Amino acid sequence: MSIVVVLDYGTSNLRSVTKALEFVAENKHQIIVSDQQEQILAADRVVFPGQGAIGQCMTSLKEKGLDDVVRECINIKPFLGLCLGLQSLLDESDEDGGTKGLGIIPGRVIRFKDNVKDEHGCICKIPHMGWNQVYQMKKHPLWKGIEDGARFYFVHSYYVQPENKNDIAAKTDYAAEFTSAAARDNIFATQFHPEKSQKAGLTLLKNFLSWKV
Repeated sequence: MSIVVVLDYGTSNLRSVTKALEFVAENKHQIIVSDQQEQILAADRVVFPGQGAIGQCMTSLKEKGLDDVVRECINIKPFLGLCLGLQSLLDESDEDGGTKGLGIIPGRVIRFKDNVKDEHGCICKIPHMGWNQVYQMKKHPLWKGIEDGARFYFVHSYYVQPENKNDIAAKTDYAAEFTSAAARDNIFATQFHPEKSQKAGLTLLKNFLSWKV
């Protein structure tokens, strides 16, 4: 039985992510929530969930010594980042007055502009909250069984801008066209919340558990 660690840095929605992973694991994977460096490094797969502000996220990672653990895990095993778990992978975020990220995916995190109107003339409220379509930009094992344009659940005011187009796995339109998933090597990370996205989200999580890199 493989071991999947959900990274616990003290500021995340651990319960919903863990429950969703347990649901799709079908007793083939053991799901563990941990902030212990040795346990995380020994796991077969790592999930980095997140919600809230990136400043607190990065501070918690550093205080627990998990920033370097994340960098090491990304080099050796399948890694799934969710929401802040995506944003933290970039070089820098404009949030909290400017916050340095892990610098794994070149690029930055920026805020949606206020008072942007959609095609119907309605103001796009910030944060972007609710269901929206995700358009796949390249083939990937985690998209298996998920239709292009499938709807996923979002809650965010900031979004990532990768420098390298090859890192973009999906895009979504809201106030601006933005990257809603990124992928490179054994990393896959989403701005949306698969654990809150019903069938499509559960399919993505199940694909992650069987992903061979």
